[in-house]
Amino acid sequence: MTKSAVLEALQQVTNASGNGLLVESGHVKNIQIFGGEVELDVVSDSAALAQKKRLEVDLMKAVHTIDAKAAVKVNLEVRTPAPAENANVLRGKPIPGVEHVIAVASGKGGVGKSTVTANLAVSLAEMGFSVGVVDADIYGPSMPIMFDVQNANPGGIEVNGVRKMDPVEAYGVKIMSIGFFAGTDQAVVWRGPMATKALNQMLQETHWGELDFLLVDLPPGTGDIHLSLVQALPVTGAVVVSTPQAVALADARKGVGMFRMDAIQIPVLGIAENMAFFTPPAHPDEQYHIFGRHGARNLAEQLDVPFLGELPLVQSIREAGDVGRPAALQQDGVVRDAFIDLARNVVSALADRVSNLPPTEAVRITTMAGCTTTKRDV
Repeated sequence: MTKSAVLEALQQVTNASGNGLLVESGHVKNIQIFGGEVELDVVSDSAALAQKKRLEVDLMKAVHTIDAKAAVKVNLEVRTPAPAENANVLRGKPIPGVEHVIAVASGKGGVGKSTVTANLAVSLAEMGFSVGVVDADIYGPSMPIMFDVQNANPGGIEVNGVRKMDPVEAYGVKIMSIGFFAGTDQAVVWRGPMATKALNQMLQETHWGELDFLLVDLPPGTGDIHLSLVQALPVTGAVVVSTPQAVALADARKGVGMFRMDAIQIPVLGIAENMAFFTPPAHPDEQYHIFGRHGARNLAEQLDVPFLGELPLVQSIREAGDVGRPAALQQDGVVRDAFIDLARNVVSALADRVSNLPPTEAVRITTMAGCTTTKRDV
């Protein structure tokens, strides 16, 4: 009993499905001979139990035809591989009317992710896009404060016979947050499944209407909410926010790594560097890099993702967020320009991402408010 003899005996065995020959299809993965034992490792091209059993019987018969008188023990391992996934296939249940879902994430808390999300949203709205924001930071919602709608309540609306929530709107942005349903002094103490359910309700049971962009402000780190989002929606891409210092960059690297995991595979549109530098009002030509210089820019280069821009450390950004009027709404100045540049870079990265979709996705590039964007017809 030799490997070549066993391989020869298997030449006429058909695949479990009955289509093609096992050896010819490359489904014989391993043959080992140990004295009077033969070990076979093969792949079944069918998950049907009856067809796998037939393949096992055919394999046993084929080996015993080599020497009918020999006492041979055959050990079989018949595997059914998981179906291959196309990394570019959009997963999840899309929201009717929503063109692109953009996740805004950070590996670390305190880097200004929610501030960036709010200002990115109003910048896109100022540029003429229709925008919505989901506050997915279930345990620490901040969008109601940043948009000065903490006392608002989402309404109800009937759409095609189905009752849905009507999002709160401020500065041209539609907003949905768990903060609308919990009191300001009420802590949200939920296990993962309840938080996941709340997120899905905000996403799927809200009447968003027609949106170019739905921004999802994720909680810091990597966890249940992040996985729930990518399972629930076809996320177009992710923006990772970081400050320049090493501690934040280490966590931002993990955030990028999460979106690149085989089980997730969400394109990273780029990294935005918040609190990049401080300029004293009395010395507008000076910059002080309090948290380090070009840390996020260098990380983006190392990870081969776009760098979306630098956002200054300015008191007015904090003050604007506290009073519920995002700083990007300022009529002019460095802050407004920085957020507009960020918005343009995000849309540009999104256009590059969508242009690489499979041929089954029909993509057309349009221009709005002087900024290139994409419309996808599936």
